Amino acid sequence: MDKESTYTTFAGTKKHFSDYLAGLIALALPVLFLTANAAIAGEEADGERPTVLFFGDSLTAGYDVNPDDAYPAVIERMLRENGYPHRVVNAGLSGETTAGGLRRVDWILRRKVDVFVLALGGNDALRGLNPAETGKNLGQILEKVRDRYPDAKLLLAGMKAPANMGDDYGEAFAAVYPELAAAFEIPLVPFLLEGMAADPDYNLDDLIHPNERGHRVIAENIWVELEPLLKR
Repeated sequence: MDKESTYTTFAGTKKHFSDYLAGLIALALPVLFLTANAAIAGEEADGERPTVLFFGDSLTAGYDVNPDDAYPAVIERMLRENGYPHRVVNAGLSGETTAGGLRRVDWILRRKVDVFVLALGGNDALRGLNPAETGKNLGQILEKVRDRYPDAKLLLAGMKAPANMGDDYGEAFAAVYPELAAAFEIPLVPFLLEGMAADPDYNLDDLIHPNERGHRVIAENIWVELEPLLKR
């Protein structure tokens, strides 16, 4: 076979392959178009649902438990069971302090929020940080949410300092949350871990992070104050 015929055969093969590929694309485009439209429609429909966003630390993130067992997921199921259309966003981040939350919240608020649940401060207490700074950071987070979404409902979850931090520190830290709730005129969950803190039946071996049972208790603690907000 001479060079010219070799080239002609190769060129013909390329042409046949191109025709074949074009045919595949022609067949695939309607499917891709319908799939993309369905995804976009799903996102738009989901975007129309009001959003409850939980902004917290490892307690919210669900440290060392299945994400479906973390309390925000438990609350999402409670929403479904009680006929509420809201979707839940878990914006918990392990190790987060109130200062870290303040730095992160602007990014989180790019998403539309209808109910904002603030559950930060535990890591501040574990590190012995100044309660006044904790209160200041929490207040600025609440202000950012209110400035960005004036109609959003706010809910604050209180924390307590470990007993080994001393009575004076514990009292000053615990006072931060009711003072903020009063200042912003928002509901307060007095203590996020009420009924299960440090109890081995409701916590992992570290007695700090809740297990599945503990997350269900937290969900119930929050639900008491959250549900009335959904009805307004």
